[in-house]
Amino acid sequence: MRRRLLHTPEGVRDIYNMECARKRILQENLHNLLKMYGYHAIETPTFEFFDIFSQEIGTTPSKDLYKFFDREGNTLALRPDMTPSIARCVAKYYGDEEFPVRLCYMGNTFINNSSYQGRLKENTQLGAELVGDNSVAADAEILALAVHALKTAGLQEFQLGVGHVDFFRGLVQAAELPEETKDSLVELISNKNFFGVEELIDSLHLPENLKELFSMLGSLCMTEDMLQRAKELAQGFPVILQALNRLQALMDVLACYGVEKYITIEPGMLSSYHYYTGMIFAGYTFGSGEPIVKGGRYDQLMDYFGKHAPAIGFAVVIDQLLAALSRQKIEILTDNDQVLIVYAKAKQKEAIEHAIALRQQGTGAVLAAWEDGKEEHDYRSYAERMQMQEVIFIS
Repeated sequence: MRRRLLHTPEGVRDIYNMECARKRILQENLHNLLKMYGYHAIETPTFEFFDIFSQEIGTTPSKDLYKFFDREGNTLALRPDMTPSIARCVAKYYGDEEFPVRLCYMGNTFINNSSYQGRLKENTQLGAELVGDNSVAADAEILALAVHALKTAGLQEFQLGVGHVDFFRGLVQAAELPEETKDSLVELISNKNFFGVEELIDSLHLPENLKELFSMLGSLCMTEDMLQRAKELAQGFPVILQALNRLQALMDVLACYGVEKYITIEPGMLSSYHYYTGMIFAGYTFGSGEPIVKGGRYDQLMDYFGKHAPAIGFAVVIDQLLAALSRQKIEILTDNDQVLIVYAKAKQKEAIEHAIALRQQGTGAVLAAWEDGKEEHDYRSYAERMQMQEVIFIS
């Protein structure tokens, strides 16, 4: 029974020793970057009223939430996503603000994934939200910030795929697809089954211009020529054309940041979060099958909380990023300047004074009284296990 208590529930894990130190430093480095862009830190509760994450708002399905009740019988939920909580806070504390609000956060999210998916159910996210600006410049700032965050973490090779929800929505509207066909199409695209997409589109007997636009859903990198061709085909479909024009304008601004080489346009990109209304993106790198960063524009989410304001944001999935850094053998420099002071009991005062002096100089000091039966190599081995840089013996 006692051995069983040492194990964590499925989907969560302990983080300790140097892994924990690397995680803390990574988070601190990224948070400092967000501050450099003018984003102010905010903390929200780990759990909220269930309605904050309801299906109407468009976040995680109810079956994937951790739900419980308070003493008054209210249904509460552990947050599966940070954005709705930030939106609530902006509506509450910045309701009358007419200028953009920039906020950043760091916290854990909880999604009760099916066990066969093999995913963690608790993840640490660090991100930023820009509220009150619906411009292409705001889209570009968020994307550039996401790129700079991954570079700050130490990554050199990564790519952010960028899409626009109105490209797919516009196609569905133009083709007048029934809900059942739309759902089948979404499933095929989500599973990267583009042969299936092609077969489904062929069976619909659509006009050639629409059929060619639908075929672009399978492209993982829309070139400049493809973008221009798509705009020609979309002349009769204003929703699609507006999305394409927005993406082109976005790429032009990203060139000013010098990050365009990290960005590819993916017209078939979809998101499970239904509150997205414009540009969406996800970032990948070697050593991680899941996105290490994701985000998008959500211009209608704030309305649910009583403030009409456009918004855009992103989140870095810290756990996925750490795993990718480890698999790519990219080191996170840790400030682990610690000394173990081993002293004879008669020298306790001298040892304490020495430890105080070291700490005042910025060096960590750990005190250990010499125990009978222990040898010098025992303490040196202990210091090595605890990642201490030096051992000082006072006898």
